[in-house]
Amino acid sequence: MKTAHYDAAIIGAGQGGSLAKHLALAGWHTALIERRWPGGSCINWGCTPTKTMIASARIAHLVRQAGKYGVITTPPHIDFDAIKKHKRQMVEDFRGDYQNSISGVPGLDFIEGEAHFEAAKTVMVDLNNGGHLQIHADTIVIATGSCPAIPDIDGLRECPYLTPESLMEVDPLPSHLLILGGGYIAVEFAQMFRRFGSQVTIVQRNSQLLPREDADIAKTIKDIFEEDGINVLLNCHTQNIRYDNSSIALTFDQNNQQKEISGTHLLIATGHTPNTKLLDLPKGGIEIDDKSYICTDGALTTSAPGVYALGDVKGGPAFTHIAYDDTRILRHNLLQNEKKTIYNRIVPYTIFIDPQLGRAGMTEKEARQEKIPIRVASLALDQTARGLESGETRGMLKAIVHAENQLILGAAILAPEGGEVMATLQLAIQMRLPYTAIRDAIFAHPTLVESLNNLFLQMDRQ
Repeated sequence: MKTAHYDAAIIGAGQGGSLAKHLALAGWHTALIERRWPGGSCINWGCTPTKTMIASARIAHLVRQAGKYGVITTPPHIDFDAIKKHKRQMVEDFRGDYQNSISGVPGLDFIEGEAHFEAAKTVMVDLNNGGHLQIHADTIVIATGSCPAIPDIDGLRECPYLTPESLMEVDPLPSHLLILGGGYIAVEFAQMFRRFGSQVTIVQRNSQLLPREDADIAKTIKDIFEEDGINVLLNCHTQNIRYDNSSIALTFDQNNQQKEISGTHLLIATGHTPNTKLLDLPKGGIEIDDKSYICTDGALTTSAPGVYALGDVKGGPAFTHIAYDDTRILRHNLLQNEKKTIYNRIVPYTIFIDPQLGRAGMTEKEARQEKIPIRVASLALDQTARGLESGETRGMLKAIVHAENQLILGAAILAPEGGEVMATLQLAIQMRLPYTAIRDAIFAHPTLVESLNNLFLQMDRQ
């Protein structure tokens, strides 16, 4: 066994790699430890591969819709092997770029292996190429992310279920894909595989898709999915799963009625759990909560002095850009002795269904729960010039405004490139602009963002 001392050790080479690079360039002797692939979940089985495949699915959808625009073409042929090959190449390119960005950085050592704590500020790495390396570090940052949570359902362990990662490499293309769960990952894969030609059924425990969203947004998405031929089952409590070598059957209770549905493949999309199980955190003096997330304060400090956690592993919003912002906070605090925290930051996100859902700030549901006096306005996409001219009229725009000071509190944009339009309102929220600033702004015509004028005009009528 070898030993080494570092100024900093980062466990997890996703967004942790960005922090490791900055620390090393600042003169800190830094170890970056990764058990699998550099780049983390985003590059390897999250953002990059899924959005690449979603792009292929959208093109297939557009070809099928070409006739309504007066463009006559033949139905698309889905070459699923070619789609997967394109996805793999994109992942390899991004992974290579990541590897190049950390290679050769003075003072940064990339160590491949499984890490676990042996004592305070002492980590043992079981090296992938054999042997062990004991690391002592003055500062340790845990950035190990999360993985799919597998529910405890009778029969599931005997069933060849799929996770998002394995689904993207499935062969052949599923004839009937059952999706257990109705959250963000579930809806992206549901629409993707429906557009590839699979029959798709979502089996959701909650009373709506995307439970964190407002009911009107969730219903609009459900209506779009059902229009596209996706079967959406709500209020379903799955009790048993059976596999007989050719099909998978789910038995569930729906509104006090026993039902069953069969398919050829099953995707588990019921949430994530933090990658903390193998870290032996108690040996490092690091506390976790009842769901195994690492407990941190606003400055991302754990219960162990000199040990920090960032990204999914600490709980909270599980988005790559949040993990990146965590690295920014730690970078400023560790290198510049500042006191930045995660408190009161605006969390934007985009769900890459079609139309996209871009979200920033509070939902109407959250504002009412906090008893904030609000005004709410919404505008259907078929009431916008851009929607009508482009033929993409499915979706809606929604904004929440403080009834007394007129500040924009939140927005949901369910529209083509809704994430891009949402960014306009995110900046308005961040700059604490009143809704009248957007209502009276001049936007280029005919763009979708111009529809924000009409959306906020509705506030004047309340």
